[in-house]
Formats: sequence, C-alpha cells, structure tokens
Amino acid sequence: MHFSADRFPTIGEQLYRLASGAATSDDLVRRSLHAITASQSTLNAFRTVLTTSALADAGAADERRRAGDTAPLLGIPIAVKDDVDIAGVPTFFGTSGRVLPATADAEVVRRLRAAGAVIVGKTNTCELGQWPFTSGPGFGHTRNPWNRKHTPGGSSGGSAAAVAAGLVPAAIGSDGAGSVRIPAAWTNLVGIKPQRGRISTWPLPESFNGITVNGVLAHTVADAALVLDAVSGNVDGDLHRPAPLPLSEAVGRGPGQLRIAVSTRFPFTGFRAKLHPEIRRALRTVADQLVDLGHTVLSGSPDYGLRLSWNFLARSTAGLQDWADRVGDGVELDRRTLTNIRLGSLLSEQVLRRARADEDRLQRRVGAVFDTVDVVLAPTTAQPPPPVHQFDKLSALGTDRAMIAACPGCWPWNVLGWPSIDMPAGFTSTGLPIGVQLMGPADSEPLLISLAAQLEAVTGWATHQPQVWWNTPIAKDSTGYTPADAG
Repeated sequence: MHFSADRFPTIGEQLYRLASGAATSDDLVRRSLHAITASQSTLNAFRTVLTTSALADAGAADERRRAGDTAPLLGIPIAVKDDVDIAGVPTFFGTSGRVLPATADAEVVRRLRAAGAVIVGKTNTCELGQWPFTSGPGFGHTRNPWNRKHTPGGSSGGSAAAVAAGLVPAAIGSDGAGSVRIPAAWTNLVGIKPQRGRISTWPLPESFNGITVNGVLAHTVADAALVLDAVSGNVDGDLHRPAPLPLSEAVGRGPGQLRIAVSTRFPFTGFRAKLHPEIRRALRTVADQLVDLGHTVLSGSPDYGLRLSWNFLARSTAGLQDWADRVGDGVELDRRTLTNIRLGSLLSEQVLRRARADEDRLQRRVGAVFDTVDVVLAPTTAQPPPPVHQFDKLSALGTDRAMIAACPGCWPWNVLGWPSIDMPAGFTSTGLPIGVQLMGPADSEPLLISLAAQLEAVTGWATHQPQVWWNTPIAKDSTGYTPADAG
C-alpha cells in the first residue's frame, strides 16, 4: 500500500483549505481537471469532461465564498455517473452511438449545484447499469486504480475509479443490485446505498421499477454523509419520499451497544456462488473489531426465501426497456442487453404488478431478522475484483453466471428499498481491496453511518491509497477494446 502527499484530500480537508484561504475552488477544480486528463487514456474513468463549465462554476463558487456564502459543498469538485442528466450533455448510460443532450438537470444535479459543488464530468458505466464491470465499445475499459489488470466493478465503476484515484473526492453513483457498493468494495471506498427515495431520481419518478437508487462514493464516512445530506430530498413527482433524516451528525455520534448478525448465506439466484476465503477472513476480522467496540456479534442471516429473486428479475428486466427508450434509436445495444430486454418483454404487466404487490410481504419476511438484531454484517462481494477483460465475450447467460459468482449478495436490499453501506475491510494477499456491508431496516442510515464511522476510527482505511500508474500507457491487446478505443 502506498501513500502520497500529492493525492486529492478529503472533502473535509478541501473545505478547510477553502475556508482558510489556502486554496480557491479554481485551484481545486484545475487540479481535478488536470488529473482527469492525465489519467483518461489509461484509467478511463470519465465519459464526458466538463472543462469549460467546471471552470466557470469554480469562479462563481469563489465569488460566492467571498460574499459570505457557506453552502456545504461550495467549491468542491464532484463527479456524477453517466445515468444522471446534466442539461446540454448526452446521458449515454454506457451505450455506444448517438444520444441527444438532456434538456434539464436531474434533481440530484440541481441539489449538488445548490450546495455549491462543481461538477467536473460524467463517469463511465456499463450499458444501462446491468453488470458489475465498467466497459463497452462506446468508451473502452475503465480500470481499477489498485491494479490496472482488474475491473473497478460496476455499474458505478467510473465513479469509483475517479474517487479511488484521487481525481475527485466524491462522486454520485446509482445502485440497482449493488452498483454503488460493489465498486466501492473493489476500490477501498465507502459506498452508501440509501433508503429508496432518499435521493430523488427525478426526472424519473422511480428508476427500474423502484429497485435503483442514487448513492454516494467517497473515501470517508464523513465525506459520504456530507454529500448524502446535500443531495437528499424530493420533488412532488417522486413516487418515494421518505421523511428527511439528518445524516452528517450521525458520524460523530456513537451507535450505542448493538446486536449485529454476521451473515455469509447468499440469497437464492439459481447459480452457485462461493465466498472467497480471504473475504471470509476479512469479514471475521471486522466482526472481531465490532466485539472489541462493545457490540454483541452473532451468526445469523435474513430469511430471503425463493420469491425474492423472481421479484428482482421482473422489475429489473422490465426497467431496461424504459431506459432503452430514453437513450433513443441512435445507439447500438449490446447483444446481452437485447436478450435481457426480450426477457423483460415476456413478463407481462400483470407479473410486474404482482412483483410490486409482493414487496410488503418480502419486507416482513426478510425484516424479521431485525426483531432480534439491529444490523446485519455481510460480505459485499463473494470474490475480489475480476480481470478487466473477463466479461468481454461472454453470452448473456455466461455473463449472468460470472456476475452472480462474483456478486451474489447485494441485490435483495434493492428489492426491499432499505439502506446499506459498503466499507473497506482490508486487502487480499495480492493487494486487491475487500469490502463488507452493513445492512439495516427502513430509514436506518443514521445508525449505519454511526457504526461505519466507529469502525473507520479504529481502522483508518482512508489512509490507504493505490500506487499511481495511470500516466503509463497501456498497449492494445488481442483480448478486446482498450480505453484508447473511446472516440
């Protein structure tokens, strides 16, 4: 593990520098844009870089600060995933081809701007957010800052790579089956998947029939909670509007003595998944740390049953057609996407309605675990980050098998709509990051944030940074497209 004084500081450190006059937003944003440019041909984290508007917004942020503005993210460079609308910029969502520019900012972007953040660009994601890798013919391969031979995960892999590499201190992702938590786990980051509706998905009333939510990736719990506070909230058109919760203040508040279930049972998917022994050991280490902190830790798993996976399949595949319609006819979709869209079309509206109606029963069944414990601790992924080319030439079925073998355990919390936080839990013997997740019932973000911050205080995971390699060219090989393939 390597440490660098030249790496981007946390949001808290940047805010201190801005407040003290040691730096301006223009300084921070120019440094971010320079790092993005220097890394783009190899790390390939961004689909769109907003140089002109970012510099203009940085100047405006400096003017606001001089005028006494104290907005919570004033002058901080932030990235957003390329499934989020920014007015005047195409929302490619990982597709290849022509997509018309968005006509208005998404609500999460509007709230970022109101909080003073400077949006420097849109990060790469796999096509329509379906898979735990970030690559495609429209942009090439996004690579893991910890090892260029491996994927950073997906579908928010560009956001994860950008934060882990120090290009920005935090980024917005989205999570429909672990798409914030998985790349966070594979890049040594905090990844918060909040309660459904905590962050508006507008202009979509909901995304992927309610399974997908916007979330945050950052190095520290405090940074992630600060951004989450800034972007939380709703508009009248949102289908899910949970009551507001103060989140940042939970960082400095002890969680109390909790009962925590350690779960290694994966939900039913039809495909087999096996927990990597080094991830199992990392999970046990975190459990031991929780005991040292005074918590009661016991073995136990939620009762997922068999119908949960059918519910997820119906809602996720039906949502693909909605997104295909949004990107329009100017794109050429992956054959695996077309297969999944066809599957979704075979499931009638009646099947989808039954899946939605079944959610309350599933929440009662799975939520019964919280009658006896406060939090569930589980592995975020079953395997460390796969090689960057592993998924390139697989069929739809082969991709599903490989995906579930690596990442079988995040998606139930998307069906239930409840919050979960990935947090770093060490490294494999080959230096690849490992993550574990804290899972709670509805509206439990403050409890999860408080507990994660307590663990961060005893582990210091944010001090571990990858060695800088992304200024070294990567030659094209015969196994697939590379970052240089992006136009």
